[in-house]
Amino acid sequence: MDYKSGNPGLNTNTFNSVAKPLEAGERMTVQGTVNKSFLMLIVLLLTALWTWAQFFTHAGNLQSVTVPMIVGVIGGFVLSLIIIFKQTTAPYLALPYAALEGLAMGGISAMFELKYPGIAIQAVGLTFGVLGAMLIAYTLRLINVTARFRSIVIGLTGAIALFYVVAMVLSLFHVNLSILSVNNASPLSILFSLAVMVVAAMNLLLDFNIIETGVSQGAPRYMEWYCAFGLMVTLVWLYMEVLRFLGKMRSR
Repeated sequence: MDYKSGNPGLNTNTFNSVAKPLEAGERMTVQGTVNKSFLMLIVLLLTALWTWAQFFTHAGNLQSVTVPMIVGVIGGFVLSLIIIFKQTTAPYLALPYAALEGLAMGGISAMFELKYPGIAIQAVGLTFGVLGAMLIAYTLRLINVTARFRSIVIGLTGAIALFYVVAMVLSLFHVNLSILSVNNASPLSILFSLAVMVVAAMNLLLDFNIIETGVSQGAPRYMEWYCAFGLMVTLVWLYMEVLRFLGKMRSR
């Protein structure tokens, strides 16, 4: 698949296969996409807080969040694949996807919180700070999403994805790459996490650009849900990398 964005859910080919509506009221808008993104974020936060509450209700027992976390990870992955390959399902599956991701994020955050108290709120604050900064930078055109910029970000994102896949395969043979360990606070490991965070943040710019492209091309209204989903995928990735980075910094 010829991705033009680091995010598999959003790329410049996203709108090529969708029929263009004739009526202006049937087309996607920036405001509509923002509203749906906000709604997905609220749903994600609600289920994450529910999982978080289970963690503290059971006195920090991780077993209380293990099942919701596993359901969230597997369910979210399955729904994401369905949405990516069948864009018209986005209006129906985007909110369930957000709910499942919230379960996963809440459980994972609880695991980090148990070892590094206070890290979850720090990660949330930093993630939203990066999101706001990237939105301002894109809106004011402080960073222009040129073809070269897009190619660089896509290449780096692909390299990171490949590295993670290789690390996962190696772990099946009990070979673990220490650079990915949260307990590894070496300068190289921290620098790696910081670099991945930057690439994830740059992907937000690509997502904003793709949304703008969809609006200018007159994509149908259901693509608002699809673009909101794609933006959420990047935001979840960014949060996970922020957690990993802060964990390494705290372990120092």
